[in-house]
Amino acid sequence: MLSRFRLGAMGFGLVLTAVCPLARGAEHVTLRNGFELDCVRREMVGDKVRLYLADKGVAAADDTNYLEVAADAVVRVETVPDVPEPVSAVKVPSPTAVMTAPTKEEMHEMLAHAGAAHHIDEDLLASVVRAESGGQVRAVSRTGAQGLMQLMPGTASAMGVEDAFRPEQNIAGGTAYLDELLTRYRDNVALALAAYNAGPGAVDKYHGVPPYRETREYVARVIREFNRRKQMALMAQAK
Repeated sequence: MLSRFRLGAMGFGLVLTAVCPLARGAEHVTLRNGFELDCVRREMVGDKVRLYLADKGVAAADDTNYLEVAADAVVRVETVPDVPEPVSAVKVPSPTAVMTAPTKEEMHEMLAHAGAAHHIDEDLLASVVRAESGGQVRAVSRTGAQGLMQLMPGTASAMGVEDAFRPEQNIAGGTAYLDELLTRYRDNVALALAAYNAGPGAVDKYHGVPPYRETREYVARVIREFNRRKQMALMAQAK
């Protein structure tokens, strides 16, 4: 049951680059809708392709950390060369280099806090994060959308976000923006999601979800993931 079930998305037509640690055999995958992902491996599951992302700097992908797309959505696959580091090089980590992905417990805490502050279901926020960035803290789109909930710099600034690559700030800002959209569209979740993806102007122009394939697939993907999470929770309670 969807009650003030709020969420988020990425601007329509943006190209998301989820940067995975480069491991030998890593692949750069380009999708038909413009998305680009660096993945450690691919796997066919029926008529779908699972693109596995590395987690927390390890070479192998976590079997639960993947994006699933239609097989015909993949238009190009390129091998990412393994670039050796000079043995004598001394690496001084920059502030962004030491940024690590939050643990599941930390992510749960951040989503729960943001959801409670804006009366938005935590599972909905988690579904948006998965659709937006696949949980990649340093995901950046070609047009500049950043972080877990893919905030554009202008939106991030308006929501009081100083560093969009800090998970807690990104989630807080993305949730606040979704809150504004839900208020604007009177808690119509589909319209709020569409506006987060394609922009409020497009939703207002078409007086509903725009006829963009990317936007409609995005809205359906988030709601499907939300329902999956709720179903798993019910199954866990029944045990």
